[in-house]
Amino acid sequence: MTFDAVRGRSSEGWVTQTPSIVDRIGSSGGRIPFSVEFSPPRDADAEARLWRAVREFEQMQPAFVSMTYGAGGSTRDRTVRVTGALAEETTLLPVAHLTAVGHSVDELRAMVGAYADRGISNILVLRGDPPGDPLGEWVRHPEGVEYAEELVRLVRDLGDFHVGVASFPEGHFRAPDLDHDTRYLVSKLRAGAEYSITQMFFDVEDYLRLRDRVSRCDAEQGAKPIIPEIMPITSLRSVKRMVELSGSQLPRELADRLDRAAGHGPEENRAAVREIGIELATEMSERLIAEGAPCLHFITLNFARATREVLARLGLASSVR
Repeated sequence: MTFDAVRGRSSEGWVTQTPSIVDRIGSSGGRIPFSVEFSPPRDADAEARLWRAVREFEQMQPAFVSMTYGAGGSTRDRTVRVTGALAEETTLLPVAHLTAVGHSVDELRAMVGAYADRGISNILVLRGDPPGDPLGEWVRHPEGVEYAEELVRLVRDLGDFHVGVASFPEGHFRAPDLDHDTRYLVSKLRAGAEYSITQMFFDVEDYLRLRDRVSRCDAEQGAKPIIPEIMPITSLRSVKRMVELSGSQLPRELADRLDRAAGHGPEENRAAVREIGIELATEMSERLIAEGAPCLHFITLNFARATREVLARLGLASSVR
């Protein structure tokens, strides 16, 4: 079934004119590329801040940018609008997130169509977190899909789309063990995903072990890019909350180091925490580059400064100022 057939059009099908993420990161000329993640803004002030960051990153020429998607589709309309604006009003290559939670198959098809209408053909497919409590019970929409693997196939069947999926260096918190988690990732890749982007992590060994597990499970799928996601820590309170919601962990030694830096006053020492965060992100990036990671993907929280500092220390963005 083609994209146009789903939309009720009489056509031979929809064909993308934008490059795939795999092609983009593979054409970096020998220097490791980087990419960044944005979040849909909650209000006008947040949107203005997002666009300041977008214009700063545009000068640095990331390989691609991604736009997240609220739990349960809570930011659906805003996500589509802002991701579309990135495609139409900037020189950046956007990747749209699409989650299964809370959506029927018809709604998912409509979302893919809305992205395609804005010229977006790169989609990161995720099962998604339950609204209200990301760690709560996951309930399938009665007319939706159960697994991200099904969503990969749905998107691929709609037309000429390039699909990525999520991967989990520490294992997904719902998976009974790492072997089960690895097999599930491989099934998503076999379904047609071209690459994966990891959940954030703070120990490079976890990323390397994930890469090795996938290659052992299926060498063909293990050859597909696994893009590490890095978060330059700028606030202890914020990172603890993000780790809690994701079901991952801060390594004990790092948590203790950040606690000491934050101090015991009514307000944390953000400058001290931030310095550790920038240093850690730089060290992780250097190790990942040495180990052959295909790209470095940074969580920005819609600010450019921390990522810009890491890139400057790495010498990866000629336009960094």
